[in-house]
Parts: sequence; C-alpha cells; structure tokens
Amino acid sequence: MPVLAVCLAATAMSAADDGSLKIDSGFPGGNIVVEGVSGDTVNLRPDLRDTKGGWFYWYFQVSGAAGRTLTFNFTRDKPVGVRGPALSTDQGVTWRWLGTEDADQKSFTYTFPEGADKIRFSFGMPYTQAHLDRFLEGFGTDPALSREVLCKSRKGRDVERLRIGRIDGEPRHRVLVTARSHACEMMMSYTVEGIIQAVLAKDGRGSWFRENVEMMVVPFVDKDGVEEGDQGKNRSPHDHNRDYDPGGLYPETQALLRTVPAWAGSRLRIALDLHCPHIRGEVNEKIYLVGHEAPAMFAKQTAFCGLLEKHRRGSLPYMVSGNVPFGTSWNTAANYKAGTSGSRWAASIPGVDVAATFELPYANARGEEVNAESSRAFGDDLASAIMEQLKGAGGSGR
Repeated sequence: MPVLAVCLAATAMSAADDGSLKIDSGFPGGNIVVEGVSGDTVNLRPDLRDTKGGWFYWYFQVSGAAGRTLTFNFTRDKPVGVRGPALSTDQGVTWRWLGTEDADQKSFTYTFPEGADKIRFSFGMPYTQAHLDRFLEGFGTDPALSREVLCKSRKGRDVERLRIGRIDGEPRHRVLVTARSHACEMMMSYTVEGIIQAVLAKDGRGSWFRENVEMMVVPFVDKDGVEEGDQGKNRSPHDHNRDYDPGGLYPETQALLRTVPAWAGSRLRIALDLHCPHIRGEVNEKIYLVGHEAPAMFAKQTAFCGLLEKHRRGSLPYMVSGNVPFGTSWNTAANYKAGTSGSRWAASIPGVDVAATFELPYANARGEEVNAESSRAFGDDLASAIMEQLKGAGGSGR
C-alpha cells in the first residue's frame, strides 16, 4: 500500500507546524490521493485504481495537525456520506460519525484537538483483517468454531472460511454467509459478527444452532481488496460479484464454486450474500433484499424477509416493502451482463431454499444510524430469521 504524505508549503508554515502535516494511507484498508494543500485546505480524492467509472471509498490518517482546523475538499464526485465522515482516534479500531454540521457531500472541516496525534477519517467505518482477528480471539477455543482457509488470494493472503455451529457431526441444515465481495462494503462485516455471535451464544437460540446447523462464513470474498483499500465495486474487467462462473478470474469465487456444493451435500438451505449499496439516495438509505428474477425464488425470498421483519429486535428498521424486485431500480438484466453474481450462483445449488443478496446502508437506514453496534444487531436479527426459516423447513427444536 502506498504511503501518501503531504507537507505544508513553506509559505504556509509557521514555527509550530514546521511542515509536519502528513496525510497517510499506508495501512490496511487505506485509500486516498492527495492533490495538494493550500493553507488550511487539503484537496484530495478517492484512489480509483482499477475501478471503471467513479466510486466513493476513501480512508486516510492525519498526523501533525494538533490544534489546527483543516478543510478536506474532494475534487471528484461527492464521496462524503449522509452522516458526514467517520472518525477514529484509536487508529481505526473504533469509529463514530462526525456529522454534517461541518460537512457536505464534497468536503468536511475538522478542528484537531490540542495534543492529537493520529486521527483517521473514512467515508464509512472500515473493517479489516485486524478487526476480524480481534473478534475471533474473543471466542478462544470454542469447539463450535473452526477457522480454516478457503484458498490463497491472488497476492498470497489466506482467505478465511469459518465453520460454526454443528461442526462435530452431520447437521440437519447448512447455511452459507458471504460478505465483502465488493471490498469497500464494510458495514456488513459488523453484521457478520452479529450472526456469528448469535450462533455461538450460550442461550437457547445458540444451542439450537449448535445442535442443528452448520454455517460456513466467508468474511472477505475480496481479501486483497479489503486489505489494500480497493473500491472493489466495478473492478475492471469485472468484480468478484460477477465472477461466479467456471474459469473466472478470482481464486476466492472459484474456490467457492468448487467447495460449497461438496460441503453442502443436499443440506444447504440458505445462502446469504451481504452487501452495502450506493452512498445515498432513497433506495439506498434503507435495508433491502435484491429480488431474484425467478418468481419461485423471489417468493421464497419474500417469505424469508417476512420472518426478518417479524422477528426484528435491533434498532435498524427493515420492511419487506422496501425490497427491490427484479426489473425495478438498478436490479435489471443489464446489471448482470458482466457475469453471475454470488446469490444467483447459490440459487442454482441443489436443495437450497433461499439464496439472497441483502443490502445494508452505510450510514442511514430509514432515519436510524447505521454503525458498528446497530449493524451487529442487524446480524442478530438475520440469525433469528434464519432459525425460524429452518425450523419451518423441518428443523427440530420447537
């Protein structure tokens, strides 16, 4: 990953700063192109790398700015979200929204506290390998969790495959959960945590999962993109979520094509591919399911969504009426010309009842704040819907 450092021009320096301002993306997930600094204004833009067209992912660190007020002006597109930028004072471990009082769609202003060392900003709340490692460490040697390697990425990284639940014998049901097919869609990583926590919880629901369900979770389908700070979406010539065809480009998707059917046998009941939508807009500021073109599968998806709406307990509202059926909005045949998506491939696996893509907004869901905590709670809600769906499909435990 490149390290991008910018020092204030000599004409703008004072004895206090002495050219010490640095803007850095040299860490996992980092992404920024700094075009220049003029006084207290930093001009910058997302690094699009191999992205076709524009996208909005950016993530950088500022040091040497204690006591200053700086404006960060984006020169391309409108990549600041509906709750302003996200801010971290602990080098990306935890995040909060800065808000829109000092931000618009193209810029934000921040006054760095006296003594501030390193402050990170991003369009969302980044989640990388280090987050996953910390999360999994919390489960110790839980026998209902197995951390395995699905494959090596193109750049030699281990791509995790987690098996959770009933992994000590033949389960009644199997469930597949995948996330980060587009590297920038980080809010669903917190949702993955919520699902895992529910399955491994020492309560009645967790016990039911561990008796009846083996779940395979692939947290980072685009592992290199997550760690290197790529957009991932609309990668040229096509991204991971258009690579579920034999002979595709990416080791992760091809490993899923080989591994999942053999693992599933005839017991794969649910396959969920978790995404985040565009940065703003009426459709994109609510949780929704992407409807399958086949009426029979869409009917099954809708029934599952009814369970999710009924059993929701988290703060993020979900309504079946907000789904995007095939043929509406962006969900048309033209959108899939580049190749097969993950959920459409999963729908072809024998025995599967529900294969679906869910979209979770980056910051705002029907007026409610999307953050790490609320995204985990949405994962908990998904786990409840999964359990109810499987019980209705003949699982034990009623």
